[in-house]
Amino acid sequence: MGKQFPAMLPEHMAFIRKQHLFFVGTAPMSRDGHVNLSPKGYDSFRILSESKVAYLDLTGSGNETSAHLEENGRITIMFCAFQGPPNILRLYGNGTVVLPEDSKWEELYGLFDPLPGVRQIITVDIHKVQTSCGYSVPFMSYEKERDTLRRWAEQKGEDDLQSYWREKNMSSLDQLPTSLGKRLGTK
Repeated sequence: MGKQFPAMLPEHMAFIRKQHLFFVGTAPMSRDGHVNLSPKGYDSFRILSESKVAYLDLTGSGNETSAHLEENGRITIMFCAFQGPPNILRLYGNGTVVLPEDSKWEELYGLFDPLPGVRQIITVDIHKVQTSCGYSVPFMSYEKERDTLRRWAEQKGEDDLQSYWREKNMSSLDQLPTSLGKRLGTK
């Protein structure tokens, strides 16, 4: 049965550190808006404290998470055990987008190995942790990371990435502005 906690316990943090994949869920305030659920990979997640985490957000075809965080801050991060004992762990919190020109960027970015195509860092202040059984989650074996996104970002280079962000990452599907869009819109 599911259990709830006000912050991560040591065993929660140990479980998270073993995972190769996590999911990020956000939604706009509008009931007609699109709920977003994004899988995240690479070594892009960091535990900052028992109640704060961060992840590198790499360039993608959309930027829904940023737009939703700009509007309402709500975010859920979910981890599933695909190996070992069954477990699902969710982190509920309020998220913030940190861009390269923000004062917290250098401190946070220094916690990660550099990855090409990083557009922002998402931080989450956790207010609830929930575990549940995960009995129906299948066993799957981790083989390796895909290198497609890395190669794509390296081939694009910084100037083409900026152009791509202007084309694809300025607003959400529901036309909510993203943090990146607000910054690029002022240039």
